[in-house]
Amino acid sequence: MGWPGAGLAEVLRIGRPLCHSVSAVVAGKDAVPARFKCEGDPEGYQKGTLWLRAALPSGRDGQDDLSLIVHSSRFDRLLVTFSYADGAREQQDVRSGDFGTHWRAGGQLAFRAPHRDVPLTGVTMRFDKVASADLLRMRLVGRGEESTQTTGLATSIGAALVLLLAGAIYNASLAVAVRRQFSAWQAAWAACMIAWGACWSQLHLFFFPGMAGALSAQICTGLSCLAIALATLSAVTALDAGSVSPWLRRTALGLTAIVVALGVPLSMMRSGPFAALGAVLGIVLLANLVAVACCIAQAWRRGSPEARSFAGAWAVPMVVLASTEFFDADRMFWGGGSQILVLFAAAWQTLWLSVAASRSHARLRIERDMARRAEAQAQELARRDALTGLPNRRGFMEKVGSVLERARERGEVVALLLIDVDWFKSINDVYGHDAGDVVLAAIARRIAPHEDRNCTVARLGGEEFAVMIAGLEGYDLVRFGDALRQQIAACDHGDIVGHRKVTVSIGIAEALNGAEFRSLYRLADEALYEAKRQGRDQVAIRLLDEKAAMEAL
Repeated sequence: MGWPGAGLAEVLRIGRPLCHSVSAVVAGKDAVPARFKCEGDPEGYQKGTLWLRAALPSGRDGQDDLSLIVHSSRFDRLLVTFSYADGAREQQDVRSGDFGTHWRAGGQLAFRAPHRDVPLTGVTMRFDKVASADLLRMRLVGRGEESTQTTGLATSIGAALVLLLAGAIYNASLAVAVRRQFSAWQAAWAACMIAWGACWSQLHLFFFPGMAGALSAQICTGLSCLAIALATLSAVTALDAGSVSPWLRRTALGLTAIVVALGVPLSMMRSGPFAALGAVLGIVLLANLVAVACCIAQAWRRGSPEARSFAGAWAVPMVVLASTEFFDADRMFWGGGSQILVLFAAAWQTLWLSVAASRSHARLRIERDMARRAEAQAQELARRDALTGLPNRRGFMEKVGSVLERARERGEVVALLLIDVDWFKSINDVYGHDAGDVVLAAIARRIAPHEDRNCTVARLGGEEFAVMIAGLEGYDLVRFGDALRQQIAACDHGDIVGHRKVTVSIGIAEALNGAEFRSLYRLADEALYEAKRQGRDQVAIRLLDEKAAMEAL
């Protein structure tokens, strides 16, 4: 049997090489057992005292520089005694609720053997009211190795908890943003794993040193069962109802309920059939994992996209949790054992599902944006004339209000121009409606460039167009209307109507002190008829105030 001294660590087990002694009641302060047994398992210690002793062979290098690492469990008191060749003994102790400076990250207690000039010959541990000897894990390591392992384990735990925290925050924000039940369950699960990881690793003792020992162990048991329930709920409820058989879904949820039902008494127990209930819980946990795996596999076969995400997320935790039932992980990861494996598997699952949720959310957001763009395009098309591309009457009326409002706020003159194509019916009768459509589209191309923030244009219907403009008045307004008339008259329609000239008549209504659209339209329509009566290809203008005065007379 090797002992630590050259970077090695020795796991101490009852019977290999630990001998034990039991007192049915808590022994006195300085009590020493009469004899130790080195075979069999200790019994009857849960309400009393359990002594464990390891004798160190003499003549080994490094025996005067050792640390005893004990993975904390449920006990009231732990007294460690280091024995030396000259008969001297050095004692160090911790109590539930007070671990002092002995606690380390990873759920460990470290007891350093004081350096003396004589060899260390043995280590004795006294546990008062320990819940289960089977859950105790002890190692002897070199002091330098203990510092390295403690630092490495603390760093690893911190990294895993940070990843879990990021996943919890992200999923919680996603649940609020998109109101997805799955993200809420996943955030709750990640938060539960953070609490479990902090409690198991004893990092919470930085802030709550009084929770050391049995209380933390009990909380860890409850949190672990709660985490299993949340993980199962997040997986089963995220899968479509039609992709998983009802009986299989009920089986998974039923096994989860059993896990919780076993976890509640286990988290409260300080003594009793602790190991037996723990073994039953392990079997139910494996069955629960199998049931969840079957749900995911069935959903995958039925084409569920969520199942593919869960398959990748659950693969690693399932393998880890299942494998810890079949091999001894006590020597692994600086003594972190299966718990550190579970913590990293949880971080993996959270990150995987966060990425999957991000991709799903991004896909939904793209689809939503495309739908919104399509809706906006449809609404815009509903406001546009299909032939000319100009706003139709509906689109024009929606824009007119903003032009009138800005003009009223700025105290600007506003004007409405009604444009009507001269003798357009004869174009349709002689050359056909297709030719008329080409003519209207050409006229629209002359009018369209004038559309801006202070000017809106439209095809009101048939051969009638409209322009609403703010900021022009009097001579400038008439010159604008006449320039527009000349631009339209200059259009070359030779390919459609030969040498026939296409002209328009324009009626302008000008409002000096602001006006409503109906008043402007009625006045512009009168001006348009006046331009028609004057021989067409003309511009006529009316002032709204002048018209109102005439009506008053």
